[in-house]
Amino acid sequence: MIEQVVNVERIEQIINLFGSFDENIKLLEKEYNVHIINRDTELRISGDAEDVMHAQQAIESLLALAARGEQISVQNVHYIISLVREGQQDKLDQMGKGVICVTVRGKPVKAKTLGQQSYIDAIQNNIVTVGVGPAGTGKTYLAVASAVAAFRRKEINRIILTRPAVEAGEKLGFLPGDLQNKVDPYLRPLYDALFDMFGPEAYHRYLERGNIEVAPLAYMRGRTLDDAFIILDEAQNTTPEQMKMFLTRIGFGSKAVITGDVTQIDLPNGKTSGLKEACAVLQGIDDIAIQYLDHRDVVRHELVAKIIQAYDKHDKAKQSREARKKEFKIKKDQYYNRPQGNR
Repeated sequence: MIEQVVNVERIEQIINLFGSFDENIKLLEKEYNVHIINRDTELRISGDAEDVMHAQQAIESLLALAARGEQISVQNVHYIISLVREGQQDKLDQMGKGVICVTVRGKPVKAKTLGQQSYIDAIQNNIVTVGVGPAGTGKTYLAVASAVAAFRRKEINRIILTRPAVEAGEKLGFLPGDLQNKVDPYLRPLYDALFDMFGPEAYHRYLERGNIEVAPLAYMRGRTLDDAFIILDEAQNTTPEQMKMFLTRIGFGSKAVITGDVTQIDLPNGKTSGLKEACAVLQGIDDIAIQYLDHRDVVRHELVAKIIQAYDKHDKAKQSREARKKEFKIKKDQYYNRPQGNR
């Protein structure tokens, strides 16, 4: 057993680190099997040498976040634990390098994980960015935040939101209202993000002026979109033809962000996802970035990350079983197709 002391500059950082009802510290103690106590501006960590070392690395990383004004949550603790486990805690200073934009309520929007920071950097440095990852990784929200930031800097004149909602086999005609009313349910995540950034009044004003446009993907055909920030959401449900059509709409002074989750494809069986094909076709092209996010980048309830991991494990096991069945069938067919005398 050893004891290690971590000195903290301000008592406020310790309060932030401990969290509500000491939940953050309890999580660290459970993860690393150590005991952590506070003495004024000192934290004393006791336990086995290796466990204490890892706990110290996690605490120092969390204190670095607190020093930058971050509110430490259980989610932060889980993420830092994963970074320490992978030996990547030194990369923490790359995360949240700057505020993308500020919401109407004054809340700064910035990266909460290294994957999100790479995604934001890709959007800023490329004309087309493809963000692929599971639910809760901030793909859509960060894309909208980047669009609003570009609009406020007057780098673009319009924000265009689209999603594969009206297409062969997809009919919205039974829904009441005009086109706007029909696509509203499909684009609600994008609306929610825009409401956060602009506020309802400014949002409706920009919508009336044409600075914000919401349209089904099928309505993009034949258009050239100049000086616009275009977001294609739920791109896993596009066909290859739709994806090609969308990519060729981009005009001068425009940026495009394509988001999707290849584990949630709703296309009929046998249909190829345009997102999957685009990730293969667009590799290595200048000004196009493909950014993958995973369960470590989930910024919703920590249970979401566990659910995603569980489904990934299930899918891999299923694929392995199917591969073994296929291999067995091939060998069986080869055996029965051989000349009778060779059996």
